[in-house]
Amino acid sequence: MMIESLDLPDEVKSFYLDSGILELYPPQAEAVEKGLLEGKNLLAAIPTASGKTLLAELAMLKSIREGGKALYIVPLRALASEKFSRFREFSELGIRVGISTGDYDLNDEGLGINDIIVATSEKTDSLLRNGTAWMQEISVVVADEIHLIDSAERGPTLEITLAKLRKMNPSCQILALSATVGNADELAAWLDAELVVSEWRPTELLEGVLFNRTFYCKDKEKPVAQSTKDEAVNLALDTLREGGQCLVFESSRKNCMAFAKKAASTVKKTLLAEDNEALAGIADEVLENSETDIATVLASCIRSGTAFHHAGLTTPLRELVEDGFRKGRIRLISSTPTLAAGLNLPARRVIIRSYRRYSSEEGMQPIPVLEYKQMAGRAGRPRLDPYGEAVLLARSYEEFVFLFENYIEAEAEDIWSKLGTENALRTHVLSTISNGFARTKEELMDFLEATFFAFQYSNFGLSTVVEECLGFLRQEGMLENTDTLLSTSFGKLVSRLYIDPLSAALIVKGLREAKTLTELTLLHLICSTPDMRLLYMRREDYQEVNDYVMTHAGEFVKIPSPFNIAEYEWFLGEVKTSLLLMEWIREKPENELCSNFGIGEGDIHAIADISEWIMHVTSQFARLLDLKGGKEASELEKRIHYGAGPELTELLDIRSIGRVRARKLYEAGFRSTADLAVAAPEKVAALLGPKISERLFKQIGIREAVPEAVEAESLEKDSYMGQRTINDY
Repeated sequence: MMIESLDLPDEVKSFYLDSGILELYPPQAEAVEKGLLEGKNLLAAIPTASGKTLLAELAMLKSIREGGKALYIVPLRALASEKFSRFREFSELGIRVGISTGDYDLNDEGLGINDIIVATSEKTDSLLRNGTAWMQEISVVVADEIHLIDSAERGPTLEITLAKLRKMNPSCQILALSATVGNADELAAWLDAELVVSEWRPTELLEGVLFNRTFYCKDKEKPVAQSTKDEAVNLALDTLREGGQCLVFESSRKNCMAFAKKAASTVKKTLLAEDNEALAGIADEVLENSETDIATVLASCIRSGTAFHHAGLTTPLRELVEDGFRKGRIRLISSTPTLAAGLNLPARRVIIRSYRRYSSEEGMQPIPVLEYKQMAGRAGRPRLDPYGEAVLLARSYEEFVFLFENYIEAEAEDIWSKLGTENALRTHVLSTISNGFARTKEELMDFLEATFFAFQYSNFGLSTVVEECLGFLRQEGMLENTDTLLSTSFGKLVSRLYIDPLSAALIVKGLREAKTLTELTLLHLICSTPDMRLLYMRREDYQEVNDYVMTHAGEFVKIPSPFNIAEYEWFLGEVKTSLLLMEWIREKPENELCSNFGIGEGDIHAIADISEWIMHVTSQFARLLDLKGGKEASELEKRIHYGAGPELTELLDIRSIGRVRARKLYEAGFRSTADLAVAAPEKVAALLGPKISERLFKQIGIREAVPEAVEAESLEKDSYMGQRTINDY
């Protein structure tokens, strides 16, 4: 099917023709035949790189040209940024694009001027909770990675959000996209959608197992040269010699870092002179963005053409790795499964070095087929690779047979709704009532009838769980104690602030019962909520954290009995996380935090980001309910944001002045922007380096150049950009 023949405005067709897209792939053509451009709901379960995004673009552009507005829902912020960058290319068509992934208590009404809005499922849910007016104008909803309805963490939010959007805009078109859905027909039936299921790919995918130095596929086998003792390194070199790139998936951060280091020396031998120069530039940028030991290791790997990628890295470091790989400079990335979750980073060969994952309950367990398919789908770059290969590693004949039967020849598992528990439902029951979607128990059940859970389970047990949720919400003062379902002002605030009602109840109870309200009291209070992400307790942590609890016992609202081992161990995890935040706001260097707490720089920022939000919520609750702690929580919110003392706040409001630079300025006598406005530029440049100094003075309205002598003197001091703030992430 040719682009020229589609029922689209001429300027839209010209946009694609000018970009070299002349003809649709077979699954895309099938989608058009099944009503994609006629406003029909559609579920496309087709492989990675088969053109799912183009289907979304065609539906969105057709609807926008007819006066509509499109919402593109993604699971990850990084994926939102990627799609936003792509859709901004439509600006030449006069299409305006916005992105919303930030604070959950904002309705972002200003985004309504855009034709396409990209948002995470959580942000979309919060926009609905906050009564964002333009949501009623949505004519096309795209749900990318729809299989994540199966996720216990993110699935219920995506499911409820889709149910609300369909109820709010019954005529809007739903387009659901995924590469791997076992029960696609069931999901399509729930969405009243046409179904397109296909195995067609523009680049052939060869799935197989490496065993006994040979790569075995279903219908071919290929020997792999044994250049080193590590089979995965040999597989990578085999690909690099032919001009391809490799993604290697590992089971843990430690393993993926170790493999990138192991492969570095052999990969370096395959590089050209121009590669070395480009890689050195990327490595320098890594060191400019971070001063941690992990960043030093990453920079060293990158100079050799390898890299690692996991959640312990900050967003800027991950983006440098991804960009270097896309440009073909970094030849091999060793990653935890984060890269398989939708980011557009295909490679000639995907090597799944470990198909087992650690579970705290069951130890090392085989991954689901769905996860394997997500990783394997990264293999094969359209228009760049003649084929793609996904390789599992077998150490015995029995394992070889197991891998073929359970992964290569297996179908992805069915996806199941995870909505039917009180933990999943209570926040959505409250938001549904607060939004006015339901005023009675009957109306609430009618709304929940529209969920995938009700579709799959025929509402089995749902009424009981809903009754438990309603009882809890009334008991905690979030619902009026009447037959009519009405939120109290507290309940409305809980919903609008996008926090678990259980977290809200714990915070309010803690503020009421606390005898003192020190920094530790408030930090531990937010760490005791289910919305918080806790640090794991290592064997060496128990004695130290327990000793800290004993010496600061009066600062905790409640300490559980040590004889209740499970509860006390969880409590110690809360305290350890509180101590990380305490060190963070006291400006402990990040490298020390990483070393002392056994985490990555990215973990620090992720935990601080969540903490800042929950502390903001705490200050709001204290004000509404006239409880103690509102002022203290508000101040801590700012300190968590910057990871610094309150005296640095004004300096930290200057862009590019993180806590390290702010402390240097403060100690040198520059306490405010007013002090900097009258400062000698060369003195500031000596502290911060000429480039940062120049940017600083431009921001505060002074554009005096930094003397060349000072610039030369400060080059060494400006070897890294310094500590970024949470706002940069």
